[in-house]
Amino acid sequence: MTARPGRGSTALKAVGLLLLVAAVVSFPSLAADPFILSVGVVIMSYAVLATSWNFVGGFTGYISLGHAAYSGLGAYATGLLVIHTGTNPWLAMLLAGVVVALIAIPIGIASLRVRGASFVIVSIAMVLILLLVFQSWGSVTGGSNGLRVPRPFDPSVLRPEQHERFFYLHAALLAVALLAWWAIDRSRFGMGLKAIREDEDKAQSLGVPTFSYKLVAFVVSAFFTALGGGLYALWFGFLDPIFQFSILVGSYMVLMSLLGGIRSLFGPLLGAVIVGYAVEYFKSQYGDTQFHLVAMGLLLGAVVLFMPDGIIPALTQLVRRFRPQAASIREVSQADLAEQRRAAADGSEGSTADPGAAAAGAGDRETEGVKR
Repeated sequence: MTARPGRGSTALKAVGLLLLVAAVVSFPSLAADPFILSVGVVIMSYAVLATSWNFVGGFTGYISLGHAAYSGLGAYATGLLVIHTGTNPWLAMLLAGVVVALIAIPIGIASLRVRGASFVIVSIAMVLILLLVFQSWGSVTGGSNGLRVPRPFDPSVLRPEQHERFFYLHAALLAVALLAWWAIDRSRFGMGLKAIREDEDKAQSLGVPTFSYKLVAFVVSAFFTALGGGLYALWFGFLDPIFQFSILVGSYMVLMSLLGGIRSLFGPLLGAVIVGYAVEYFKSQYGDTQFHLVAMGLLLGAVVLFMPDGIIPALTQLVRRFRPQAASIREVSQADLAEQRRAAADGSEGSTADPGAAAAGAGDRETEGVKR
């Protein structure tokens, strides 16, 4: 009886998923102090943004450095809806995601007509334009003075408890984004997107509607990115155009996804844990210096040079290299072979319609007797 490597791999993935869920659920209770818990919220926020970015970068191969445009729009749309219309904060966040998705349609139609470096430049231009607009439109957005967003929970709720609630809310949003990414990855639509990533011209020649597929992925990515920005606005309570529409935030999304592996489901999450913790550590240790930027640049260079596919694909290849290969020929014991011959002989004795088969069965029995 041969072993089935697929079962072992599935069981290993299930155990890993359970461990991940257990780690996320238990983190708030294990956090040493409110600061560590707030760092956990930041990391989860980064994980949401990186996973949202991966709908475009991981599936189509289009690298956008300006995805902070959609997180910033989602954050400001959520805050403005709460402030000026009195909308329920959670409904405002969802409406902001829909609005940003609608805005992303004409942006995608215009920007997805170019590829490579041209697409990168267009994405950067988009976030810079929004930065100037939101800084200048002070009567609505607060301009450089920022915008204060009312928090959704009662003021009597202490800050540590708010951190815990928002940690779980970010984890829930991350789970929805991961589930959507997983579903697309296993669909025909996902196969078309991956064909675009490998060779867009060949995919189009084979009948894949490349532009429509790219646009849908782009809009889905903008929707989840906007939700991540809106949830961050409700947690942090203050929005500044310089931070919300920063190219650095978009660069972090790319770095996290590349570090973990853009072609894997949990790659952006792993990258967010590493990069998010590193950023918060360098900021706490070195204050207002720009040392964290130097460290992130060195990390990005190391990833591109030594692990271009990311950590998870590299580890997967390493495991496969040392895993025993499955045999191409099924091994059968002598007892199994004798049992098969005995069954064939019994079948041939019970059948009178095929004398040739009976003779063959008798010959097998004679041969078996000689061998014994």
